[in-house]
Amino acid sequence: RKKAIKKLGIQHKKVSDTRKDFHFKTANNLLKKYDVIAVEKLNVKGLTRTWLAKSINDAGWGQFITILSNKAENAGLKVIAVNPNGTSQECSSCDALSLPKGGHKVKKPLSQRMHNCPVCHASLCRDLNAAINIKNRGTHGLKAQLMSS
Repeated sequence: RKKAIKKLGIQHKKVSDTRKDFHFKTANNLLKKYDVIAVEKLNVKGLTRTWLAKSINDAGWGQFITILSNKAENAGLKVIAVNPNGTSQECSSCDALSLPKGGHKVKKPLSQRMHNCPVCHASLCRDLNAAINIKNRGTHGLKAQLMSS
């Protein structure tokens, strides 16, 4: 039994080290390509109490954002955390300026993987739509920071 526990511990450490190495390499690759990176400001601790807990913990979201932020700061680059509310519901293709809070909201369940806007007829992957909205929010956040300084 002690041997099995030790063997399991070694496997867990190996997985943890592999994940950490992947996070460092991914952060380095992103920071070589971009001066500013926008991410969702997620409550990772809160999310680990949901039905997605195992997937979130396994991916190490919090660890990756921490590594990315620290490496960016050391390199003099920026990581901007944006409000995650509605990033996959809001249409990234609609004229964001015509609505006070951005594009047209298209409510959909998590199981629906495509974003189809009834207003502008845009049809794209839900995750791509959210990524565009995160980028746009990060751009607006950066402009606001630059104007205030």
